[in-house]
Amino acid sequence: MRLAGGVDVGSRMTKAVVIAADGRERNGAILGRGSLYTRFDLAAAAAQAMEAALADAGATRADLVYQAATGYGRYQAMERDLQITEITCHARGGVALMPDARTILDLGAQNARAFRILGSGRVVGFRMNDKCASGAGRFIERVARALEVELERVGPLSLQADAPCAISSICAVLAESEVINHVTNGETIPNILQGTHASIADRLCSLVRQVGLEPPFALTGGVARNRGLVHAIEERLGVPVLLHRDAEHAGAYGAALLGRQRLRQLAAATTA
Repeated sequence: MRLAGGVDVGSRMTKAVVIAADGRERNGAILGRGSLYTRFDLAAAAAQAMEAALADAGATRADLVYQAATGYGRYQAMERDLQITEITCHARGGVALMPDARTILDLGAQNARAFRILGSGRVVGFRMNDKCASGAGRFIERVARALEVELERVGPLSLQADAPCAISSICAVLAESEVINHVTNGETIPNILQGTHASIADRLCSLVRQVGLEPPFALTGGVARNRGLVHAIEERLGVPVLLHRDAEHAGAYGAALLGRQRLRQLAAATTA
């Protein structure tokens, strides 16, 4: 089989997907997925994530005919044929996963990006968070660590709150101190977590409003799995959130689709 691959080298996680190198561009099903912690060796993370995606598809490196890379570490993906910006890949991948989406919020570990798109996946409006350490993922991680709560439990626990605490800091480091103060004052963990989600959701929804919210509205990125944060965003925007089981892989999927498109262009130029 001939496969096209996409790898998204993020600050916390590296994701990869493979799709058929032949077939219709917009409907290329994900055949294999891979993800792992990025850690310090970005090149190794990119290679290992792609190997995992190939194995998931029952394929080998010999089946991979083209590879596109995205994410902040895309230039460290040494076997890439093409590098593409995150916003372009998340737009293409997001609209391929959720064709009705017209506004997408990508929630990463370090950054959050809001963009408005056309049905083709073309970006017509874009904003990114610009505050130190205010990326949704890292913010939640630090709070969870301070409370000694596993990340997987943060969302469900926050939905049990009855009186959310106010978290005013936009800096993850200062917010951690604020959380400790709430614990000292006897606040419950659900109330602290929901207050954290409320603080993050306020900033994220501001990004969305800056690009101009046009429903349907979708989330991509690993943080989209946090139901507590999703609920807080829905409350503030007043619209339901579209989610897809592959939302975490949207960037890698977009890279794979765009890589396949480039491969076809090269093939057409060769035969012309």
